[in-house]
Amino acid sequence: MTNFPERVFSGIQPTGNLHLGNYLGAIVKFVALQETHECLFCVVDLHAITMPQAPDELRQAIRRIAAAYIASGIDPVRNIIFNQSQVSEHSELAWVFNCVARMGWLNRMTQFKDKAGKDRENVSIGLFAYPTLMAADILLYRATHVPVGEDQKQHVELTRDVAQKFNNDYSESIAARGHTAGFFPLPEPLIQGPAARVMSLRDGSKKMSKSDASEFSRLNLSDDADAINQKIRKAKTDPEPLPTELEGLKGRPEAENLIGIFSALSGVTPEKVLADFGGAQFSSFKQSLADLAIHKLGPIGAEMRRLEGDPGYIDQILRDGAVRARAIAQPIMNEVKDIVGLLR
Repeated sequence: MTNFPERVFSGIQPTGNLHLGNYLGAIVKFVALQETHECLFCVVDLHAITMPQAPDELRQAIRRIAAAYIASGIDPVRNIIFNQSQVSEHSELAWVFNCVARMGWLNRMTQFKDKAGKDRENVSIGLFAYPTLMAADILLYRATHVPVGEDQKQHVELTRDVAQKFNNDYSESIAARGHTAGFFPLPEPLIQGPAARVMSLRDGSKKMSKSDASEFSRLNLSDDADAINQKIRKAKTDPEPLPTELEGLKGRPEAENLIGIFSALSGVTPEKVLADFGGAQFSSFKQSLADLAIHKLGPIGAEMRRLEGDPGYIDQILRDGAVRARAIAQPIMNEVKDIVGLLR
């Protein structure tokens, strides 16, 4: 991968409300990476339609993700912010990769098994082939690094497999075009960081999720101060006071989750949080956590609401981003067609 310039690609699906887990597990990383890398941040709307969507709600959700990116501190001038469906090369490369990837690889994808459940015969082909489209999203820009949550690591590993097989299958054609290190890089997942896995406020054993039926299971980025305060006050805990050391959090998933959230929002270590709050009852700690969350998330939610009130501005940013993304994607896709043997 040393012959490929470092480039970051990542995306978020426009389904449901963005929540604290999305923010701490992904968007905070995006904001930091823009300081050191060339970055593309995508609203992956083609992935969203692998499940049924109401068209008007989908359009609104696409704009909401873009608004969240900008409100959180991602600069649309320094970075490329766009929605996937405006760059047709994503779909073109996905089909090539459908012809490279193996059925056995896709059958092993745990997210497909989780989403399809017992009804896998009735889900869309798109849901099954989701990982090859994700591979196309990343490799279309020859991205070298992909900030993802732990649950997406398997998809990045499959992307590496697809890249390697394409490089092997077409090695002679690739070499003839002067690419001595293969045509596609093998991208690396970026998972490390604080609070990479934020759990439900109602069940510390489950990941915070947009699809959870209970609004009280998550803090949405769009929540106002009253909602944040109420949700944290009602967050599940246990009857014991907070421990003074990390060892005391073992077997206490809800306590561990709240300490982790405080740590990530405040930028201090969990050890320091326990040093400050150890021995206290949850009621006082929750109030401090609520105040911190309101301070950190309140301005983001307010700016999101302001931006969503100007959809024309959001649409222009997405259109401009798509033009910039296509300027990278189109030459790469044209070369893929040449390598494979397609006329253009």
